[in-house]
Amino acid sequence: MDSGDGYEVKDLSLADQGRKNLDWAESQMGALLKVRERFEQEKPLEGMRIGVALHPTKETGALVRTLRAGGAELAVCACNPLSTQDDVAAALADEGVNIWAYKGETRDDYYRYLTNVCESEPNYTLDDGCDLVSEIHNNHSHLVDSIVAGAEETTTGIIRLRAMEEDNALKYPMMAVNDLKTKHLFDNYLGTGQSTIDGILRASSILFAGKNVAVAGYGPCGSGIAVRAEGMGANVIVTEVEPIRALQAVTDGYRVMPMNDAVREADVIITVTGGKHVINKEHFSAMKDGAILANSGHFDIEIDLAGLEDVATKKETIRTAFDRYTLPSGKHVYVCGEGRLVNLAAAEGHPSIVMAQSFCGQALAAEYAVKHKDELKVGVNEIPEEIDTHIAELQLEALGVQKDTLTTEQREYLSSWQEGT
Repeated sequence: MDSGDGYEVKDLSLADQGRKNLDWAESQMGALLKVRERFEQEKPLEGMRIGVALHPTKETGALVRTLRAGGAELAVCACNPLSTQDDVAAALADEGVNIWAYKGETRDDYYRYLTNVCESEPNYTLDDGCDLVSEIHNNHSHLVDSIVAGAEETTTGIIRLRAMEEDNALKYPMMAVNDLKTKHLFDNYLGTGQSTIDGILRASSILFAGKNVAVAGYGPCGSGIAVRAEGMGANVIVTEVEPIRALQAVTDGYRVMPMNDAVREADVIITVTGGKHVINKEHFSAMKDGAILANSGHFDIEIDLAGLEDVATKKETIRTAFDRYTLPSGKHVYVCGEGRLVNLAAAEGHPSIVMAQSFCGQALAAEYAVKHKDELKVGVNEIPEEIDTHIAELQLEALGVQKDTLTTEQREYLSSWQEGT
């Protein structure tokens, strides 16, 4: 481990490779670079100290550079023990970013790094999964009065924030970046869909064609995974608790059934619900021999790994990010990425181009919060639609795509009620 004033990373000598990966990511993130170009001129984040708990990937590195271009000082840690790209962390440290992160963090180091970010006394927080917000509220509450606002990147974090808001526990404004259409309709659906499959393939090297693949949860992430598994020739089963989403899965052509039934048929089971113990201790004995389990929800509690280790007679790591558990019956169950986010634990996360949209949302949400801090409510705040539209325009421009515009006559018609048949 290499450490110094304001950083702790796996190996600082990886910085050159990290810069190459950052440059590669940025070559596909034109929309975010447009935001950075303006930020460099206007410095809308001057004087801001931003505490960041995200996945320290090459795409996050591009966001970090953008926020710094806007005038902010940053302190960065990981929001998942297995999601850091060590070369990128080294590159950011080498560029003078305060960062504490490495792939495979111990629990103690994970929370020590969160504490380091808190001790930087941020006046804006940028979170993925709400751990930084929780840490501040639980153990550093003296910071709350000086925090202008924060932002949350993912569905699980928004769920936690709304629960905090319901309990009157949330003490400063939070921007719901995940709820932007340019985020969840693309990042969650396209990004999670592709990168989850990528992670399972890297861990297991299986053929998806002909496999029974059960997807637990049919929100934007689960539906994205299902359609991509289907596209690779898998027979997709969906498990759901929400009636409308279950109905949507049925009409999208998938079989829908309870998990108790799905585990008996599935060759691969992917959880992406944001819930707890979707696959529980009782399910393991009912699984097919050789069943592969993967999780794409934010936390590692969707699969009851403690229950699996309790019933298993043996556990072996047989490939990188791929563990084999032997059950008393002699059957084997395989787990990808230690039950953590498989797309980051076993692969590289979402493609850069889709993260450009998500991180435009983060950068512009921070700018909006600073400019409108007196108007924000304590609680979860939705981001104005015009920011969503602007992000889409930036991405279309970056892709070289032109769209139609309404004529004056068409605008007048759409804004009136007098003209009928």
